[in-house]
Amino acid sequence: MNLQGDQLPFIIFAIIAIYGGLFMIMTKKVVHMIISLVFTFISIACLYVLLLAEFVAVVQILIYSGAITIMMLFGIMLTKHKDETKKKVHWKKNVLVFISIVTFGTVVFLGIYKLDFGTVPQALHENNTEQIGMSLYSHYIIPFELTSVILLVALIGAIILAKKEEKEEKEVEEE
Repeated sequence: MNLQGDQLPFIIFAIIAIYGGLFMIMTKKVVHMIISLVFTFISIACLYVLLLAEFVAVVQILIYSGAITIMMLFGIMLTKHKDETKKKVHWKKNVLVFISIVTFGTVVFLGIYKLDFGTVPQALHENNTEQIGMSLYSHYIIPFELTSVILLVALIGAIILAKKEEKEEKEVEEE
């Protein structure tokens, strides 16, 4: 298997994305989960850059790495968590899950590695970000603005709900 110049960064970012996802599943602290999720989102954005999808990469960083991660942090901080102890999982189940994941990954890799798409090169869009922007702000401006209003209403609603819970807690403590 010969590695070309763009395959090595692709493999590195893919491994970072996979390990970020695995670390997010395996860790118990919520803040560590979110940090590993950010690493996964950023490495996926880097994969989009390697695939010449710059707009999707920027959206991935702005929306997922920024906005959704911050919303998750606010959600964690604004909700109550009860510490519950979970039953320990038997080691045989962990080994079975690991073997299943490795088997699935191997089958998918072999299926993709032997797949032949043909050698006819396709012309890519030269200014794909400009074309997306022109389409978004000319044909889809009303849904775009409605989405921003809906997100603003959701944010205000979350703040109002959080404040009501604080007032209810203070009233209960005073009684």
